[in-house]
Amino acid sequence: GGLMVKTIQCKQYGGPSLLSVETIASLKPNDEEVVVTVFVAGVAFTDTLMIQNKYQFKPPMPFSPGSEVTGIVKEVGKNVSNVRVGDHVLVGCMYGGFAEEVKCHHRAVSVIPNNLGWFSPLFLGYNYGTSLHALKDRASLKKGEKVLVLGAGGGVGLTAVEIAKKVFGAVVIAAASSDDKLDLCKQYGADHTINYATQDLRRALSAIVGNGGIDVVYDAVGGSVCEPALRNMAFGGRYLVVGFASGTIPTIPINLCLLKSCSLVGVFWGQFMQKYPKAAAENHKELIDLFVSGVLKPHVSATYDLESAPQALQDLMDRKTTGKLVLVTDAFKQYEKRAKL
Repeated sequence: GGLMVKTIQCKQYGGPSLLSVETIASLKPNDEEVVVTVFVAGVAFTDTLMIQNKYQFKPPMPFSPGSEVTGIVKEVGKNVSNVRVGDHVLVGCMYGGFAEEVKCHHRAVSVIPNNLGWFSPLFLGYNYGTSLHALKDRASLKKGEKVLVLGAGGGVGLTAVEIAKKVFGAVVIAAASSDDKLDLCKQYGADHTINYATQDLRRALSAIVGNGGIDVVYDAVGGSVCEPALRNMAFGGRYLVVGFASGTIPTIPINLCLLKSCSLVGVFWGQFMQKYPKAAAENHKELIDLFVSGVLKPHVSATYDLESAPQALQDLMDRKTTGKLVLVTDAFKQYEKRAKL
């Protein structure tokens, strides 16, 4: 009936401080939709872009940011057959996630194993999905090969370190901009670390790999670290172009590819999922197995209450964080309390 739910609303474009906590009527699904009681919502970089009107997709105003949540199905429309009331689910919506309830098309909702918990599934998407696709499908990484991860402390960088080591058995060199981030990389399996804020990247790489060079570079940063990495490639190496967290898209002397007989390889996980849904589904299943068996251990660096969403977004924008940030709702806290009894 007249139940009310809390939601974080963007009513005008700008920074996180402009967001407000609002109470709205409980949601009702149409025939094709599902309403989910939100337990945990992932905080993503795209959310920070959307509230500033800097993202290619623009939700109708006012809207709640938040594109990935886990929770329990509350209600389903009459044409929905893939999920049932009470199922534990992962929701991949474009927006609407920072709320106590989210409503979306049934295709955006998938059942998650109950033994996976509420946090791990949020990593199945962008963070781990990108890295497994990059190292497996695009680089064909082999055991014992040397992998350099640029931006190793960030959300995708850390998963690249972990997957390269734990899944492929590679020799991993983690490069990041702070010693705190590099300490975390060591916990996640890095064999060598380089702080490119304080060390000369090219010199440091030469000291580690000598004349052998690097077989695979995973570059989520771009900018000034690109060329020194490319100059240290092994013959037949693969340079993965994943993203540009530095904000600068590098230009490189393309003759280096000839001299090293190496490949520049683009990685676009979102397009891969659309063009090759079967292969993407296999990767998704592989990740679930790796999570459940404990081979991969997703790193949640901080949890915030739903009402503290503006602070979480600001912390992400200030690049204060390693790993992933999440919001938890009152429904989650009550569930956890009951589980302990």
